Amino acid sequence: MAEQKIQAVLFDIGETLLVFGKVDAVALFKKGGKLAYEFLKNHNQPVKSLRFFLVRHLIVIRLLNLWSNIIKRDFDSSEILKKVEQFNGIKLTEAQWQEFAWRWYKPLSKLTQIEPDIKQTLSKLKQAGIKLGLLSNTFINATTLERHLAQIGILDFFDARLYSYQFKYRKPNKKIFIEAAEKIGIRPENVLFVGDRLDMDAAGALEANMTAVLKKAYTNTNKNIPQNVIKIERLAELVGVVERINQK
Repeated sequence: MAEQKIQAVLFDIGETLLVFGKVDAVALFKKGGKLAYEFLKNHNQPVKSLRFFLVRHLIVIRLLNLWSNIIKRDFDSSEILKKVEQFNGIKLTEAQWQEFAWRWYKPLSKLTQIEPDIKQTLSKLKQAGIKLGLLSNTFINATTLERHLAQIGILDFFDARLYSYQFKYRKPNKKIFIEAAEKIGIRPENVLFVGDRLDMDAAGALEANMTAVLKKAYTNTNKNIPQNVIKIERLAELVGVVERINQK
């Protein structure tokens, strides 16, 4: 029996698995910061004013984002937030630090839209013998992201989960795509990668010799899509895409 061309599918997260749309980042930062601040107060931690708390963290995150874009490498925001607070005398257990990080993220999680049949789509791919994985450019800690995915009920579908802050490079660097293929145990040429960005997702996947799929999103509106990139509007189309490729 001939070997299947596609043996694994790797997913980006934002605007691919989880759709957030265009968001007001500053407003979300303030909402999340307020929840995190209240968490510290409720645990009798030595906090100053909410304004001071928000401004301090906003400056730190913006400076790190700037540096991250210069060096093309992401950082672990949870660890940064933790160090900032520890420097200011905050003492929490590891579980409490994780909850503190979740409070920052929670307002964004409330905006999430997913395809109503996402579980069926992932189930069909798994039933077809396809391994599934995650590869995302993110500074959000794995514990926070995976809590969100678990709440939705899709975390356990993924055999491998890679987040760029864990590496010295990020998409579109082909190294991170190749590492993802190694982690899932499938050669890059037998992996299909689906994301929403031409520059980060499709370009990197193609350079790593993967099959690239671009999901319709505001991030690729009015972009010229190369012929070697497969276009889809919904993740549910992936089942048919994989079947067609594997039947050739």
